[in-house]
Amino acid sequence: MFSRRKRGVRKVGILVRYFSDLMIKDGKGGANTLTGLHFEERISLTTVFEKANGYSVKGNEIYYGEQKVAELYPKHKLYKELLEPNNIDYTDFISKKLLPDDAIFIMKNKTLFIVEIKFQETAGSVDEKLQTCDFKNKQYTKLLSRIGITVRYTYVLNDWFKKPEYKDVLDYIKASNCYYFFNEIPFSFFDLPTPK
Repeated sequence: MFSRRKRGVRKVGILVRYFSDLMIKDGKGGANTLTGLHFEERISLTTVFEKANGYSVKGNEIYYGEQKVAELYPKHKLYKELLEPNNIDYTDFISKKLLPDDAIFIMKNKTLFIVEIKFQETAGSVDEKLQTCDFKNKQYTKLLSRIGITVRYTYVLNDWFKKPEYKDVLDYIKASNCYYFFNEIPFSFFDLPTPK
C-alpha cells in the first residue's frame, strides 16, 4: 500500500515520463534552418532530419536525396545494431552500458557523434550531467576505436546555458575535447550536405 506521499511522487514520475515521451514523439520543434539542424525541444535526431529539406529517414538510415549519408543509433540500438554485429561485447571494455540520447554515424569519415540534448528552464541535475562529458567520451572511444570509428561527444543546449554561471562548465566541455551548440547543430559539423 502506497502512502499518500509515495502515490503523489509516483504520479508525478508517470506524468514526467508521459510528457517526455510526448515531446520526443510529437515534438513541435526541430524545424530546419538553412545551415543547421534546429532543436526547440527534446526531440530525436530522426525527427529533426525528417524535417530538414532534402533529407529523409528510412529505418535508421539517413539519406540526402538518393544517397545514404548516415545511420542513427539512439539508446540501445548503439549496442544491438552497431557494436554486436561488429563482435564488440561492451562488457569486455567498459563496466557499465552508456545509453546516448542519440548517436549518428557519418560513414564517409567513420565518425560517430554522440548527441545529448539538454534543455532546461531551472537549475537542476543537468548542471552536473554536463560535467560527465570527458568520462563518457573516453568510454565510447574505448568501445568504438576497436572498429576504427572516431567519437565526437556533443551537447545541444538551450539558451538557459548561456548564463554566466555556466562559463566554467562550457569551458570544461571544450577542454575535454567535447562539443556543445545552442539550439542548433550546423550540418557542416557533421560533414553533411547543407540543404539548398
